[in-house]
Amino acid sequence: MAWRKLLLVSCFLAALLLTMLQEGTGASVGTSQVARQEAQEAENRQKLWADELRREYHEEQRNEYENFVEEQNDEQEERSREAIEQWRQWHYDGLYPSYLYNRHHI
Repeated sequence: MAWRKLLLVSCFLAALLLTMLQEGTGASVGTSQVARQEAQEAENRQKLWADELRREYHEEQRNEYENFVEEQNDEQEERSREAIEQWRQWHYDGLYPSYLYNRHHI
């Protein structure tokens, strides 16, 4: 009879030990999942931050290029206007209106 009590107590202790180990494993799995999720969220935040920096850089580069092109166009227009004005002054003899109004109509 003593061996039955001993067997029953040892089975009960084994079951209790297995239950505690399962809970401990479940808790460690839960914490590792939380840690993995937090790491993934941190990585996503870093990616979003890098994307934002890249977007700002490209926007700044585009604005600088647009300003450069606009400045070049303005300079070209100014040179063209000056050349046209010089041509008009050269060809104007003071007796007639400017060349646009002094065309020969055929």
